[in-house]
Amino acid sequence: MSIWSRISEAVAALAKGEGLSAVFDKLRAPPERSVAFTIAVIALSAKMAKADGLVTRSEVSAFREVFQIAPEDEAGAARVFNLARQDVAGFEEYARRIGTMFGAETGTLCDLMEGLFRIAIADGSYHPAEDAFLIRVAQIFGLTDSQFRALRSRFVPDAVPDPFCVLGVTPETPLEDVRRAWKALVRETHPDRMIARGVPAEAVKMSERRLVDINRAWEDISSRATA
Repeated sequence: MSIWSRISEAVAALAKGEGLSAVFDKLRAPPERSVAFTIAVIALSAKMAKADGLVTRSEVSAFREVFQIAPEDEAGAARVFNLARQDVAGFEEYARRIGTMFGAETGTLCDLMEGLFRIAIADGSYHPAEDAFLIRVAQIFGLTDSQFRALRSRFVPDAVPDPFCVLGVTPETPLEDVRRAWKALVRETHPDRMIARGVPAEAVKMSERRLVDINRAWEDISSRATA
């Protein structure tokens, strides 16, 4: 059974009124955590599509920004999105349940937020309503302002990412501490680490762009220090 079939079953249970708590409680342990992660991204992106009013954009095209979807799974992916979009539960309830599921696992929550950012900009724009939506989700997840800014600085169209923000440091941070922050982020971006956090294998291609951004930020900062 593909991940999309398993996800469809879980989202269908939500649509039948089984309740967020019951469904997510079934998905707490590996390997079902990857299903929970995917549902979280899809469910929240469905709510986000309502937030910016662009409910007609290509769902599968947006999903491809995060997930590798086989042709035979495209219909299932679209069905999952539509089921989540039709669910009457508000996005804050979803975000709270998801935040509770992953608890203090900030890395997984940041992975999830990255997926939402990638879907938000899949249509080439970043709507103010999407920004407000993502800010609120990050707050519910308990992410810090600096963590949110680091994510947003990498994705907002027409903006050059601030290298210090990307690495979670400041211009006053000693270079050796910046180096340690860079190396730590590189380790956390390894696909094996992401899969261990619950990110499905279909979504670890996120690591490719993240690693490019992280390395570019370090190169920028280190070159300034040696100039």
